[in-house]
Amino acid sequence: MYPYGFPGVPLVQPGSAQAVPLELPKEVLRVGEQAIWSTTRIAAGAIASQQFRLFSTPLGQQGQGFAAGLSISETNLKEGGRIPSGLAFDCLGIACIPQGADGAAAAVPDSAPDVTTFLRHGVLSWDFLQTVIDVAPISLIGQGGGPNIMRLGTGQGAAVADTVAAVNGFGGLWVYRKFPVALPSNSTFNILMRVGTNAPATIVAYDIKVALVGAFRTAIEIG
Repeated sequence: MYPYGFPGVPLVQPGSAQAVPLELPKEVLRVGEQAIWSTTRIAAGAIASQQFRLFSTPLGQQGQGFAAGLSISETNLKEGGRIPSGLAFDCLGIACIPQGADGAAAAVPDSAPDVTTFLRHGVLSWDFLQTVIDVAPISLIGQGGGPNIMRLGTGQGAAVADTVAAVNGFGGLWVYRKFPVALPSNSTFNILMRVGTNAPATIVAYDIKVALVGAFRTAIEIG
């Protein structure tokens, strides 16, 4: 018996070939990693027992505490509270970024007591219509990087300037290590920032920015 591959002998043993469809695929799955983010502006004053909704206002529209339309630094949502048709988003991680409520006239310096208040008393939750799922306290979530300002007083009076250092100290993310949150096409969602009853009033107005880090998936038709 001749081995397979000799002249006159088939290269594939009879019966070993599998049936292959003669049709080309009609679509290709395209995946791209991206972050989507949203910001809510919180006025100075009492915040205890309140909740603030994010991801409800799209780019260019007014809402979430802002008097003017949201710009790209506040959000990149094309549709408020909804994943666009034809796309799906898998959330792999969450970042929470508290920052002073800057305006065009001047930047608002961060207030250490206010940041501490949000870290100690703020909680992020998913809001899927009538179902609310808590994520974690903000102190566990992290913001993926950002300034950590440290001021060292000289103790020699106002005439001598203090030493100020800024480091990238607020690292880390809340990472879904095994089971990402799947947001299908056309699904509606929001993120809630809820504050406990013992939270003190804030000194200055603050912006709370939440970023969802993950990957969009879309099917592209061929031909």
